[in-house]
Amino acid sequence: MEKVNELIKRAVSRRTFMAGAGTTAAAAFLAGCNNSPASTSSGGGTTTPPQDVPDNDILNFALNLEYLEAEFYLRAATGSGLSSADALSGAGTVNGGAAVPGFSAAMQQYAVEIAQDELNHVRAIQATISKNSGTPVARPNIDFTNAFNALASAAGIGSSFNPFSSPSAFLVGAFVFEDVGVTAYTGAAPAITNASILSAAAGIQAVEAYHAAEIRTLLVGMAAAKNDQTYVNYANQVSALRGKLGGGNETMLSINSIVACDTTNAIAFSRTTDQVLHIVYAAASGAGVKSGGFFPNGLNGSISTTAS
Repeated sequence: MEKVNELIKRAVSRRTFMAGAGTTAAAAFLAGCNNSPASTSSGGGTTTPPQDVPDNDILNFALNLEYLEAEFYLRAATGSGLSSADALSGAGTVNGGAAVPGFSAAMQQYAVEIAQDELNHVRAIQATISKNSGTPVARPNIDFTNAFNALASAAGIGSSFNPFSSPSAFLVGAFVFEDVGVTAYTGAAPAITNASILSAAAGIQAVEAYHAAEIRTLLVGMAAAKNDQTYVNYANQVSALRGKLGGGNETMLSINSIVACDTTNAIAFSRTTDQVLHIVYAAASGAGVKSGGFFPNGLNGSISTTAS
């Protein structure tokens, strides 16, 4: 474990440089990839959004999720969330979130890197929607405090949970979001009709998958180093709850199963917009759910209410 930690430390400066260059290039590409009017989807199936949904509506759905992730990581890494310019006019409020105490230098760098990635995703999607003759939605109301407490209770962790209280708790909080982001992009991809937007969305999904793998690996690695499975167990309790709310599509975390995918073909899981909404709203299946959990007043945009 000491040898692994040393290799990680040596990689930090190189990773920082590459991340800064890579996310800037990705944002520029995504912002300029489409100047055509919004088109509608003819795709179907159980892993896509509803048929005939304009690309901009799908992008705004993704933008809501990126706001959530950006606020989480920015607050954990820096103590402050999105600027008013990035949250856009009419943005909702954010309840909870603070700089995580006790980060090692490496962990601080991981948090800063992911925070910058998520901020770049917010800006890139906003720019793409505008280029595609649409209007990006503003950040909705977000509630970390009550949502994490309710999630902890529902998952059997306890009556409350603060992911901003320690590095280990932060990793569990990050675990809540990352796998959901990967499955959401996978599920939405078949419904995107513009090839350039689809390509750029796939690039964002890849970065989210890197984040998920990083968080899952760090959770298992820290548990092994401390000989303490407490927070891995918490993550698996969260995973079980996500599976219950969002149609399964989960891989329990252990030293032998870090990658989240199906066991037959090793393909990443996907989720419909309905399944994602049920997870972020912390609501059981059923039509008409339009708020709750991390979004107490719902998502902004056309895809905000469950159909099933």
